[in-house]
Amino acid sequence: MLGVGIDVVEIDRFRRALERTPSLRTRLFTNEELATMVGKRDDASSLAARFAAREATMKVLGVGLGAFDMHDVSIERKDSGQPVLRVTGRAQVLAQQQGITNWHVSLSHTDSVAVAVVAAA
Repeated sequence: MLGVGIDVVEIDRFRRALERTPSLRTRLFTNEELATMVGKRDDASSLAARFAAREATMKVLGVGLGAFDMHDVSIERKDSGQPVLRVTGRAQVLAQQQGITNWHVSLSHTDSVAVAVVAAA
């Protein structure tokens, strides 16, 4: 294990940010991630968990906002539903510099908070 990061996001606060700034969706999330939200009545909890995964990845890499583009980290799903962390661009370069070759992610949420845990090996 080379690192672990965790982040928690308040869903209502995140929902309000999305409502206040609609362009936030495309600035933060990939087209593929947004496509998985189509048909959901309320996607705030799922998007909050994905945002938490980006923040947790920053913690693993020891960097803050601006170190890589938000689209450099995204969540995909296996056919089983298991989330998979996809790391590209500058985030991938940072990971390679630290010897990180494998990522693990876990996402969860309640009615009020979303959480992500990211582990790197």
